[in-house]
Amino acid sequence: MPKSRDVRRAALQALYQLDARGDDDATLVHIRQSLEGSPGDERTHQRGFEFAKNVWEHRSQSDAFVSALSEAWPIHRQPVVDRNLLRLAIYEMLHTDTPPKVAINEAVELAKEFSTERSPMFINGILDKVFKQQIRDAAPAATAETDEGCAD
Repeated sequence: MPKSRDVRRAALQALYQLDARGDDDATLVHIRQSLEGSPGDERTHQRGFEFAKNVWEHRSQSDAFVSALSEAWPIHRQPVVDRNLLRLAIYEMLHTDTPPKVAINEAVELAKEFSTERSPMFINGILDKVFKQQIRDAAPAATAETDEGCAD
C-alpha cells in the first residue's frame, strides 16, 4: 500500500516538471519516467503521476483561489514549489474525500521538506483561508437544505 506522503511527494515532483516544461505528450512520458528515482514503489509513482495530472487539469481553479487570497504574491511571483503545493492541496480539499486539515498539514510538511523557510507559514495561511471560505460557502447551502427539508 503506497504511503500517502510518498504519493503526494511524487505528485509534487511531477507538478514541478509540468509547470516548468508544459504538458505535451513527450513531457508527460519523461515526467512519468523521472519519478522512478522517487521514494516508493511503482504503484506509488503511478498514483502520484495520476494525481498530478488531475491537479494540473484543475490548476486554474486553484490559481483563482490563490490569486484572490494573496494579492501581494500573485501566482507568477510564487516559488514553483509553493505554487504547486497550493494547487495540490486545494485540489485535494475540493475534489477528494481527504479531510481538509489533512491536506493542509501535508502541504505544510512538504513545504518544510522542499521549499523555503517561510513557505510553510505562507502555505498554511493561504490554505486556511481556502478552508474557511469553503466552510462559509457551504453554511448557507446546508441551512437552505435544512429549511427545505422542514417545509411542508
